[in-house]
Amino acid sequence: MFDFITEEHEMIRDAARDFAQKAIAPIAAEFDESGDFPIDTVMQMGELGFMGIEVPEEYGGVGMDTLAYVLALEEICKVDASHGTVMSVNNSLVCHGILKYGTEEQKQKFLIPVASGKKIGAYSLTEPMSGSDAGNMRGRAVLNEEGTHYVINGLKSWVTSAPYANIVVLFTMTQPEKTHRGISAFIIETDKPGFEVGKKEPKLGIRASATSEINFDNYLCPVENRLGEEGDGFKIAMAVLDAGRIGIAAQALGIGVAALEASVEYAKEREAFGQKIGQFQMIQGKLADMKCRVEASRLLIYQAALAKMESKNTGRRYSLEASMAKLYASETAMWVATEAIQIHGGIGYSKELPVERYFRDAKITEIYEGTSEIQRLVIARALTGLR
Repeated sequence: MFDFITEEHEMIRDAARDFAQKAIAPIAAEFDESGDFPIDTVMQMGELGFMGIEVPEEYGGVGMDTLAYVLALEEICKVDASHGTVMSVNNSLVCHGILKYGTEEQKQKFLIPVASGKKIGAYSLTEPMSGSDAGNMRGRAVLNEEGTHYVINGLKSWVTSAPYANIVVLFTMTQPEKTHRGISAFIIETDKPGFEVGKKEPKLGIRASATSEINFDNYLCPVENRLGEEGDGFKIAMAVLDAGRIGIAAQALGIGVAALEASVEYAKEREAFGQKIGQFQMIQGKLADMKCRVEASRLLIYQAALAKMESKNTGRRYSLEASMAKLYASETAMWVATEAIQIHGGIGYSKELPVERYFRDAKITEIYEGTSEIQRLVIARALTGLR
């Protein structure tokens, strides 16, 4: 259908689909209910190469491109968005950030084990008092007198995979008087003194993805673990989030496709007033609109993936394409999941079927990696050139 999708792309998509159906589908509802972290299947994703798809083989990845990544991620999220969240953070936020901004020593020490799936990575930008407004951070990193370590203190929130992460890409203030320009990035080793996992977040959806607070209490971070130059943190965070938004768009697409497919099957089986409910025009109209929006999302995601791939040669930012894909796909996932419950009626509201999980999982895609409101700001500013 698309000439830019090669046999190699199809192979990784099919491998992800096969793994998701055989290994994740049987446990997805159980882990959603318990909120436990599916460590065994997450490690299996690493063994299959799904945790570092775009990372070159020399750094532990499989050396494929962004299209391969979104194709595989859609298949994982179609079965369970919690697994997809862990996969997305590891690929887009952690591996991409270290690959793009890390030193050779940092790539050797941190990227290889994370990209190969032997270790798990996390990304920490948000604080209780700073979500979309990163310049309002309260956390601090202060260089010691010897100039060898940063002393880090502060509380971070909504950190995906934090309880199981071996490294965290952290953004915190080194020069608070400069607000955004005073943020720096660090690679944190979680087995060192001063790092503590805090309260687990009691979430509506993606419940198995282990999201929690993390607390830094006089944590000593070696200068060589700083990612980029001091004060480059906000620039790095925003560039990495461009990649992350493509991942969340693919996650939303997977959720939307799952909700659509479930609705089509139910419409073909359920009978009311002497006929299949799929024969009623109102149901047909819902299914048609769901299909159109899902496929439009897919095209925006492919456009963003191609823009990211092209940026390696041109250096051009792909913020516009990433934000459009993330905005449209996430709102589509939420809308399609809502319609899916309506089509299913009472049974759709029950945990007996997965459509209520699709509904709960879809909502977060409109919030993390930049809310829908932030995506609209990015898009509008790109169009007008006004700030």
